[in-house]
Amino acid sequence: MNKNSKIYVAGHKGMVGSAIVRKLYEKGFGNVVFKNHSELDLCDQLQVRNFIREEKPDAIIIAAAKVGGIGANNKYPADFIYSNLNISTNIIHEAYIAGINRLLFLGSSCIYPRLAAQPIREDALLSGPLEKTNEAYAVAKIAAMKMCEYYRKQHGVVYHSLMPTNLYGAGDNYHPFNSHVLPALIKRFHDAKINNDDSVEIWGTGSPLREFLHVDDIASATVFMLKQENPPEWVNVGSGKEISISNLAQSVKQVVGYDGNIKFDPSKPDGTPRKLIDSSLINYLGWKAEISLKDGLKRTYASFLTELANGTIRE
Repeated sequence: MNKNSKIYVAGHKGMVGSAIVRKLYEKGFGNVVFKNHSELDLCDQLQVRNFIREEKPDAIIIAAAKVGGIGANNKYPADFIYSNLNISTNIIHEAYIAGINRLLFLGSSCIYPRLAAQPIREDALLSGPLEKTNEAYAVAKIAAMKMCEYYRKQHGVVYHSLMPTNLYGAGDNYHPFNSHVLPALIKRFHDAKINNDDSVEIWGTGSPLREFLHVDDIASATVFMLKQENPPEWVNVGSGKEISISNLAQSVKQVVGYDGNIKFDPSKPDGTPRKLIDSSLINYLGWKAEISLKDGLKRTYASFLTELANGTIRE
């Protein structure tokens, strides 16, 4: 890819997609195209077909997805598998039909088995049962990355994937039920601070270990991998550092400036006990995460306050 290449970013309004667009512009890629959902329904194959044929981009980045935390995945598994399968299969297939040679799909570390050996290597895929609480989402992501793999094998197109760890940052979703753990914690502690609540309740025991990556880091990894002439079929992208949910809650509490107590609810699901991915392959290729969790939390809370003040917060 060169800086004159036309790049279509699917999902440009989401947290990840918007960060990728910012990074592309920052790196000098001026010909970036995208469409709002009202203009292009990615679950509609005909609309996707017509758009890709008309635009004829040099490369496509699939950052579009229906996402959510444990609660949303448990409650809406049919929605998660339907939407994510449709988005990825429509774009991947129509890209091939239109003669697009380069495509990068963003998956998720939830594709790996629930009890995979830690840190999780790329070859752990399909080696054991998935975490039940997000199985529908994971199955859709696995199907898409395998579709990229097989289209590359059969047709010679350079379709490949990134498997990021838990992401957070500006533009995250702060819905009280459907959000992921970190934005959910930011919202709960902020609301408790504003309302002078005595305590904040958190799902589970607080013992699971999680790895987090700032969205600006995944954006930089995306642009980095798009520049590789012969990239691996998929690579993990993480920070290499993990933290317990309990300690994460304490860190968010401190950043927000909340003085009350934390109460854990062990009757609620913990999810996967530990999920640290092995990012040694992308590190070997020349990319490493740069934003620490401490710095990232400060940036994210500042963005949250700005979005709240501007009325642009996603909930």
